[in-house]
Amino acid sequence: MADFLQVSTATPTRDQAVDLARTVVAERLAAGAQIVGPVTSAFWHDGEFGTGEEWQLLLKTTRARYPELEAHLLKHHPWQNPEIAAVAIEAGSKGCLDWIAANTTPAGNQSRSPSRRMPP
Repeated sequence: MADFLQVSTATPTRDQAVDLARTVVAERLAAGAQIVGPVTSAFWHDGEFGTGEEWQLLLKTTRARYPELEAHLLKHHPWQNPEIAAVAIEAGSKGCLDWIAANTTPAGNQSRSPSRRMPP
């Protein structure tokens, strides 16, 4: 089942997180997105320790769509070097995994049957 991934990134504002979520889902690079926040992060950046408030995005996609998703996030992300991490979904309900597969199929390659709406 490692053909499916959950990808995470974070943004400095809720609006930026919503914008990224909308574009990746609209372009079918991810089947769905959840926005969590605000969260507090502690980190090292340019040799200095810091803390800050961020909004986390959790994106559901396929391994095949990951390279395009990563490229889109890097191009449109407000940070120059954002954290983008993908973890394999080792197990999941058949309905959920089918939903991810159906809703990350590139435009023009979808079947005519409507895809079932699964909560993200």
